[in-house]
Amino acid sequence: MGLFSRATIGFGLLLLAHAGYSVHELSLLYGSAHTIPLDIICETLAAVFITTLGLVLGSEKLKPITWSVWAGNIEEKGGHDNPFRAYEDGLGFWDVRTKRKEFADWVRQKDTLQKAASS
Repeated sequence: MGLFSRATIGFGLLLLAHAGYSVHELSLLYGSAHTIPLDIICETLAAVFITTLGLVLGSEKLKPITWSVWAGNIEEKGGHDNPFRAYEDGLGFWDVRTKRKEFADWVRQKDTLQKAASS
């Protein structure tokens, strides 16, 4: 992050703090009877814009990414970072017939264990 972008971010945050202080002071002096003046609104919007501009100017250059290279890198790592893994694995689907059979087997096993223990 360069000196210009840091200075821009600092200036934007200073403007934002000043706008916040102005609104606080206005609310103490006049209460909630008055609306926020236009100059404070403009100062707030300018502060947000200047701060955002500084953040964008200070960010690193984006590297071009192709879908196949990105997907290949994820698969090489084991696929744990794949954002589409839930869709590909079908984890949202539940096999009702298999679960019913497992439950029925569990109930039968439980009944046979209880009968064996009681006799």
